[in-house]
Amino acid sequence: MATALPPILRTTASRLSALYLLLFAVCAVVLVFYMTSLSARMLTAQTMETINEEASDLGRAYQRGGLPLLVRMIGQRSRQPGANLYLIADANGRILAGNVESLQPGILETEGWTEVPFRYERYGESGERSQAQENATFPEARIDPRASHDAIALVLRLPNQMIILVGRDLGEPQRFRDVVRQSLMIALGMMGLGGILIWFLVGRRALIRIDNISRAGRRIMGGDLNGRLPVTGAGDEFDRLSENLNAMLAKIASLNDGLRQVSDNIAHDLKTPLTRLRNRAEGAISANATPEEYRAALEQTIRESDQLIKTFNAILMISRLEAGYSSEQTTSIDLSATVRDVAELYEPLAEEAGGRIEVAVDDGVTIEGNRELVAQALSNIVDNAIKYASADGAKPEVRIHLEKTAGEVRLSVSDNGPGIPDESDRKLVTERFVRLEKSRSQPGSGLGLSLAKAVMKFHGGKLDLTPANPGLTVIMSFPGRESG
Repeated sequence: MATALPPILRTTASRLSALYLLLFAVCAVVLVFYMTSLSARMLTAQTMETINEEASDLGRAYQRGGLPLLVRMIGQRSRQPGANLYLIADANGRILAGNVESLQPGILETEGWTEVPFRYERYGESGERSQAQENATFPEARIDPRASHDAIALVLRLPNQMIILVGRDLGEPQRFRDVVRQSLMIALGMMGLGGILIWFLVGRRALIRIDNISRAGRRIMGGDLNGRLPVTGAGDEFDRLSENLNAMLAKIASLNDGLRQVSDNIAHDLKTPLTRLRNRAEGAISANATPEEYRAALEQTIRESDQLIKTFNAILMISRLEAGYSSEQTTSIDLSATVRDVAELYEPLAEEAGGRIEVAVDDGVTIEGNRELVAQALSNIVDNAIKYASADGAKPEVRIHLEKTAGEVRLSVSDNGPGIPDESDRKLVTERFVRLEKSRSQPGSGLGLSLAKAVMKFHGGKLDLTPANPGLTVIMSFPGRESG
């Protein structure tokens, strides 16, 4: 039965950390052996070069003064501090002079460099030996393991069959190799400990943040759309991820609220006109009416049905625009010409009410947007201005002003009507199906300003309502992407 791993070992971060640690350990071990072997080779090469020079000096001394001079020179050099290994032996391997007391067997039998390091004892290090050892024919065999050393040497044979050995103790290279290896192992241990501390202090913190994000995600999946992912303010990848997801959640929550609001508005605000249509149709059927009365009832039903269709279309348009997935295309449009066209369209309506429309428009103002949507939003605002300014029989005075300022394009529509003095009411009237008490006697669905607000959101702008003293001013502010 397989043993379950602890939760922390099942994380991707732990697995990556283990993989990195394994790779680091392998590389460190390879580096240790490479550095020690390289240093050993360098020291060995240097040692061999020194031995060659010593052997050359001894050869020249033998040529000048023969065996006596050679023995004298070896005696002098062998007594110096840190001296190399010197040995003169006869043809039978008996040691005659030098600072070596005993050798590993077989060393003096082969001329040239020793193939592998050999064991030896310096003169005076062996201590007391048995009589058998003292009387041994070949001193090469008399080695005490406790007092022996490792060395490399060059073995030369003189014309008279005398044997010369010049060598170097390997203790120093071995000590150097051990020091290097120990230093690298200590460095490896310190780096491993540092890696563990970094993982504990940094990686563990990252894992905790991931767990917090996971718990918040589970709460959100459970239906809590008001929950948000934690943001520490560090500005790292986790914070950027949390901020993006929080923005997405806010968008989803906004869409859900809009959907719920639309559903509620449809249930409450469309119930009355639908009921009125049904009652009118039922009354026309049950009454003993003339064909003219039937026709009038049908015509009124058609008009109210058209109004309902317009209301539904407006609701759908607002929902698409607020959701940000409208199929409407944006291009560079001449806002100045669009404003003049709308003003010309509504000028007869204002004149019919005894009023007028004043237009103050800068020429050549262009924006990036959709002409039909902008024209529809402006039409709703101008229609509201004329309708409410002439509600009490007054003459409507509507002023349309378009100007280009630093960073934005401002389009304002002002009237001389009663306005909306209360600031909270001015914020409320831009919601769907919202109609103030004093405006309920006027025809309409309460979607005109909502549609204008959605259009401005689609264009990246904003819709503001301010007092005109008297009347109301509606300001459409477009972002400064215009040209011209």
